[in-house]
Amino acid sequence: MTPSPHRGPRLARLAGLLADETRAAMCLALLDGRAWTAGELARYAGVAASTATGHLHKLIDGGLLTEERQGRHRYVRLAGPQVAQLIEDLSAHAAPPPPPRTLRASSASGALARARTCYDHLAGRLGTAITDAMLERGLLQGSTGFALTDAGMDWFAKLGLDLPEAAARGRRPMARSCLDWTERRPHLAGVAGAALCRHALDTGWCIRIGSGRALRVSPEGERALRELLGVTTPV
Repeated sequence: MTPSPHRGPRLARLAGLLADETRAAMCLALLDGRAWTAGELARYAGVAASTATGHLHKLIDGGLLTEERQGRHRYVRLAGPQVAQLIEDLSAHAAPPPPPRTLRASSASGALARARTCYDHLAGRLGTAITDAMLERGLLQGSTGFALTDAGMDWFAKLGLDLPEAAARGRRPMARSCLDWTERRPHLAGVAGAALCRHALDTGWCIRIGSGRALRVSPEGERALRELLGVTTPV
């Protein structure tokens, strides 16, 4: 198949959106799956509010972000899971970041590596450990990409999670492999990954650390993951 000559400029425009460090930082922040205000993103990226607004307009016009308004407040979020996958995949292929220079930065980096959200699913050592355990127990098969087995569907049903109903509400795959940017190995995404992450947060198995993507596993979560999957808390 001959590549369309018109795709080159579109790809260049897309790459240009993420070539700016401020816009890239904003997109990485939004990988926590939540909606942020322009002011919150400005403070996160360390830029003036007017500068942030200009960058957000470009990201929205380019289709990477969507805008929501509630009263006087304006929120932005990633345009969807496909955008989150793109950003996470690019992060995984980027050069490793330099070592943290301060204790605070080192602690934050370590927390992200241990457990975090990747848009709407679990990532870091926790995410890959859960994925490995599901593969070992035959709940998930990964010979040709990730797919839930019948045992895996039953496992989710026993948790009270109706995956077929969740899948019917959108066009996402039931299970998908997502390359983890810190572990450089895949973790579980898709409908199943999102349902498990939401369950972990709703039940208090995992608790957000501050306002970012990092998570910590609660004592209840440690017990549940150990009993259900034989997973111990990553260190």
